[in-house]
Amino acid sequence: MRHSILPLVFAVIVWSGAVTALELQADMTAWGSEMESHWKSVFVGENRAVPFSFQYDGLSSEVVIARCERRDDHQKIDEHRTAHTINYADPDTGLEIRWEGVAYRDFNTIEWTVYFKNTSTENTPILSNIQALDVTLKRDTDREFTLYYNRGDTLSPSSFEPLTKALGAGETFLSAPTGGRPTNFEFPYFNLRSGAEGVIIVVGWPGQWAAEFARDEENSLRVVAGQERTHFTLYPSEEVRTPLVVLQYTKENTWIDAQNTWRQWMIQYNIPQPGGEQIKLPLFAACSSHQFAEMTKANEQNQIAFIDSYLEKGIKIDYWWMDAGWYVGAAEKNWPWTGTWEVDRRPHRFPNGLRAISDHAHSKDVKTIVWFEPERVAAGTWLATEHPEWVFGGEKGGLLNLGDPEAWDWLVNHIDKIITEEGIDLYRQDYNIDPLPFWRGNDAEDRQGITENKYVMGYLAYWDELLRRHPKMLIDSCASGGRRNDLETMRRAVPLLRSDYLFEPTGQQGHTYGLSMWLPIYGTGYTPSNTVGWGAGTGGVSYDPYTRRSNMCPANIGCFDFRVDVDDALIQKLYQEWLAVAPNYYGDYYPLTAYSSAEDSWVAWQFHRPESGEGFVQAFRRKESALYGGRFKLQGLVADAEYEVRNFDQPETVRMTGAALREQGLDIQIEASPGAAVIHYKRAE
Repeated sequence: MRHSILPLVFAVIVWSGAVTALELQADMTAWGSEMESHWKSVFVGENRAVPFSFQYDGLSSEVVIARCERRDDHQKIDEHRTAHTINYADPDTGLEIRWEGVAYRDFNTIEWTVYFKNTSTENTPILSNIQALDVTLKRDTDREFTLYYNRGDTLSPSSFEPLTKALGAGETFLSAPTGGRPTNFEFPYFNLRSGAEGVIIVVGWPGQWAAEFARDEENSLRVVAGQERTHFTLYPSEEVRTPLVVLQYTKENTWIDAQNTWRQWMIQYNIPQPGGEQIKLPLFAACSSHQFAEMTKANEQNQIAFIDSYLEKGIKIDYWWMDAGWYVGAAEKNWPWTGTWEVDRRPHRFPNGLRAISDHAHSKDVKTIVWFEPERVAAGTWLATEHPEWVFGGEKGGLLNLGDPEAWDWLVNHIDKIITEEGIDLYRQDYNIDPLPFWRGNDAEDRQGITENKYVMGYLAYWDELLRRHPKMLIDSCASGGRRNDLETMRRAVPLLRSDYLFEPTGQQGHTYGLSMWLPIYGTGYTPSNTVGWGAGTGGVSYDPYTRRSNMCPANIGCFDFRVDVDDALIQKLYQEWLAVAPNYYGDYYPLTAYSSAEDSWVAWQFHRPESGEGFVQAFRRKESALYGGRFKLQGLVADAEYEVRNFDQPETVRMTGAALREQGLDIQIEASPGAAVIHYKRAE
């Protein structure tokens, strides 16, 4: 089968099934409306090139698309975005193929999802090997392909580690998560470069995706990505979809400049906006999970007392976090006993429901978060006992089938009722189970991949319906930490706990270093030494500046126990400096050192908002480093502007020009080992 060609910076890209080679203008800096013109040319007129592929009844997608009848629709969303829908109707079998895409002229970005629907009264032939993305990139110079990507969450210090792969002649790079959770060990976000030009490639699929980058012996690279296994017939009226694909074309000075273009696209078009408003940073939540065994030993009185204890210390919490274990049975059977989603209303627990806590929080201008894990069902719970037909695993427990319309309908209405009656402001959904064995174990030979596909569509529709009913509500995505942070999920939620590997400073520095390249909002914990941590590699740690600053990020979860003595002045100092710098997490991100997990190294980064001329730098001297100082060249500053620069550990503010900060660099000295510095700067009026 022929593969299609598109000249990015790399000369040409080939779409699978192209009748003729298509070429884009090589100058991507002048792209703008030319991108949209190209994408229309891909589908309009006699050209039948498509950027996806499949097999159908033993035939290639090229053959099938060629015989289809086509209808086009192009609708302007706003001055920057246009929606394109292309329908291909197969007259032989009734299969309808629908390509839905959006072009973003302001970010040189195109996204799409492909849908397959059986419009006939008979089962379709086998549809298989569906690739949501199938393109071939061709270099026009001797600059080799280099792939920048990250680890997924590994419950370790190396979670989200940035990695680089040179794709030489004949090399193949494969990537796929483990167990069906999309960012479990792998991460479906890729930055492919050739010299100063490239394309960011992202696969949005909250399931088992797979991507392959295959280099030929000359100067081309084929990229395919999609749901890992597809081999099924479609029943009459049945519809499935592919993963979301995003291509963002870049012609930037460096690969990290391309990452910043991605970050700004995420902020502009993807991050949830509850009630139509941008999430305000920093976001500070607090919980008592460490003191009361999640919520299994919590009650109405101690939850209210803990809320008040933060406020009495002058720490304004945005959300009070009620974690796992508030439901019936958890106090006796422990919090993983999920599947009976009713508040434990016994007199010694929550006799007035969670509403009493929510009402108290709201009276103090604090919102509430409540933890759910509806997908994992334990044996003996209401779901496993009353509706085993909804559960993969039946009465023995397992995975709730979100692809079952009856189960889906019950879930959305029941959880909606709890959210409404208990006054919940932020819905937190966890996911401590690998779904892939359940999905594949329930597929027939001629329906491989269909269970996963239906499940994923049900999961996304469930969140969409909750958000439709509660438009001001924010969702927190958790999956044993950061195991489900694909783009489709990140369009509906934020990850307030980026990993269950918590608190330990070196690992937390590494998590911020890597994850900031792709996600502008994420969170982690913050605990003093009088608590016991949850998550591997954690435990009692100190709230000294080094530890606190290592855990600083756009959102934090306070885990304090103010019933014991704490250093109020130190807590306030660190809290206030975080409040001062945190809005800049919406800016551009620049690593100022190489990534390292070694204890004899330094690590530093910068966040910068060019529109306000403000930003900050964090630098860390690890415990075995012999170096007590360094000079760091800042990025993004205006050369002839003056900046007020403040090190939070020094009394004075100094003025420096942008040229000096960019060319000579910012001197940072840290005498303690380990030690940390936070430096805030702002363009002088």
